[in-house]
Amino acid sequence: MPDFPAPTAPAGKPAGPSNLQQRILYGVLGAILLLGSVWFSPWSFGLFFAAVQVIMLWEFYRMMQKAGYRPAAVLGGAISLVLFGCIHFLNGVYHYSHTPRIDGTIYPLGEAGKWFEAVGTVQNVVLGLGLLLPVLLILREMYAWPREDKEFSPFSNIGVALLGLLYVSLPMSLLNVVAFSGDGTYDYRRVFALLFMVWCSDIGAYAAGKTFGRHKLAPKISPGKTWEGAVGGFLLTLAMGWVLGYLLPELSLTYRLVAAGAVALFGPLGDLAESMLKRSVDVKDSGTIMPGHGGLLDRFDAFLFILPVLALLQLLAGK
Repeated sequence: MPDFPAPTAPAGKPAGPSNLQQRILYGVLGAILLLGSVWFSPWSFGLFFAAVQVIMLWEFYRMMQKAGYRPAAVLGGAISLVLFGCIHFLNGVYHYSHTPRIDGTIYPLGEAGKWFEAVGTVQNVVLGLGLLLPVLLILREMYAWPREDKEFSPFSNIGVALLGLLYVSLPMSLLNVVAFSGDGTYDYRRVFALLFMVWCSDIGAYAAGKTFGRHKLAPKISPGKTWEGAVGGFLLTLAMGWVLGYLLPELSLTYRLVAAGAVALFGPLGDLAESMLKRSVDVKDSGTIMPGHGGLLDRFDAFLFILPVLALLQLLAGK
């Protein structure tokens, strides 16, 4: 057969990178930014993930808008930033004030006392948000009433706005609990460990699913996922939990394996939940912020189920 020339870009328009090249390029850049922000300082960690979670929330609201809802996206985004900032401060106050945390007791020393004077204020802000949030959302709907599109009632919009904060912003804010150790100091290794376990869960599931996949896990939600892939992801994540003893030797093997098991179990469930969400509104990706990778909600969907479990585990274990 004759050789045909490869397709070329139209004259005057240079050929762009392939989809694979885009995935590699933006994947590497995203990983560098992510790991660099976590490693550099608690401030860079907090600013990075505050931005990540508000973009994730915006992507969620945008998908809900596609379904016909009109949630209070601006108000929800502002509240999510305040919530993330408050939880970051409450978990990081010992680190920022350079004050030791002993048996959960506050020991203000010199200038450190000023940090702890703000704790009560921040706690009141969180409480006030929880109490006033429904009122604020109802007032917003009253201001916008009546709408031309009355397919959904104003209280449906309120419910969607609240759901976004509970489904996206609150779990992502709990990353602050994981990032600060039991003595109150910021420990980037814990966030690295979480990332490594999530990546192992994805890699193990993909490799095992491609090689051995026969039985569909949830065909109506995500046809590509298999039970064999889930087992492969679970086993590789447990292996990473053992390996993390070199990164976090102060954590017992039992604790690391329990945490790895939680990641391996709840991570795929978080992925399935977001797949169900996208199918319900007929979209392929939550966003386009990372060409070739979709949106941030696509990248961090597993965190939404993992973080509440890990935060609870860490609090109960006092780690």
